[in-house]
Amino acid sequence: MSEGLTLDLSGKTAVVTGSTQGIGLAIAKRLAEAGADVVINGRNDERVSQAVESLRGLAVRGVAADVTTAEGAQALVDAAGAVDILVNNLGVFGSTPALEISDEEWRRFFEVNVLSAARLTRLVLPEMTDRGWGRVLNIASDSAIVIPEEMIHYGASKSALLAVSRGFAKAAAGTGVTVNAVIAGPTHTEGVEDFVYEMVDRSLDWDAAQREFMRTARPQSLIGRLIEPEEIANMVVYLASPLASATTGGALRVDGGYVDSILP
Repeated sequence: MSEGLTLDLSGKTAVVTGSTQGIGLAIAKRLAEAGADVVINGRNDERVSQAVESLRGLAVRGVAADVTTAEGAQALVDAAGAVDILVNNLGVFGSTPALEISDEEWRRFFEVNVLSAARLTRLVLPEMTDRGWGRVLNIASDSAIVIPEEMIHYGASKSALLAVSRGFAKAAAGTGVTVNAVIAGPTHTEGVEDFVYEMVDRSLDWDAAQREFMRTARPQSLIGRLIEPEEIANMVVYLASPLASATTGGALRVDGGYVDSILP
């Protein structure tokens, strides 16, 4: 009789950037439930403390640091200690007409969505490879593949994050360290309900409203609903576990079938 699969991260330290809410907080919770010692990160002390308090009873601690700067990234790594699992979840998004995206906005999106991940990976990868085990996971987006006309800078930054993931996976080849990207599709996060109700009849209950929104605004989805943050977190925990030892350099999709492509 075959034994059940266990996602056991006991003894591992995991750092999740941008984890005071939404997808990041869901990832932190799932990693902690799997036994990891989880470091929650954000720029604001109060919000970090609130996130830690929301996960009372789990092995979580908070470090407030701005990882979009070299000093902040180093402070986070120093406070975390030996990092076994790094989840680069921090990201910004926003819509701007294509011809109105300024140089400043292009730089900001790449600083936050790409360089923060590359910087932290560069800091933790040497110790991971020395130990012969580690996981780096970059949270990307369907917009990396289906570039939105109104968010070209966002889509391009997430495309770059896929390249960063593949490149660092090659740098870690043969060491026992894996590097992967997770492509998240349209997700039910803070503020999304208001956005949905701007697009559909407000008299609908939430389940009906989101399905109507997906039918009319995101018809490519094969599940016909928004993805819950926990569903993305489930993929992250699997990829962070020893069970995913043969998966590296990949872009794994949790997009509800939104991207109309066989690959990646």
